[in-house]
Amino acid sequence: MGFLDFARAILGLAITLGLIGLAAYALRRYAPGLMVRFQGVRGERRMQVVETLVLDPARRLILVRVDDEERLILLGEGKELIEPRGKDGGA
Repeated sequence: MGFLDFARAILGLAITLGLIGLAAYALRRYAPGLMVRFQGVRGERRMQVVETLVLDPARRLILVRVDDEERLILLGEGKELIEPRGKDGGA
């Protein structure tokens, strides 16, 4: 196997890995929007993720809205913690 064959194999591998990386980037960037379009409109959804915040590699905070009420959820380390609901809604 000569130098040209080896260079051609390396170039082919680089192009293939580049195409795979480009496809992965495109899926991460555009797939969520495309999935919403394909699902169609089935009425108003009751649950919505408002915001997420990554605290560290093992834990994340998620703010979820359910029927005009927002709840804070802490996920991580194999457990979920949901903020307790107060009777008066205040402090």
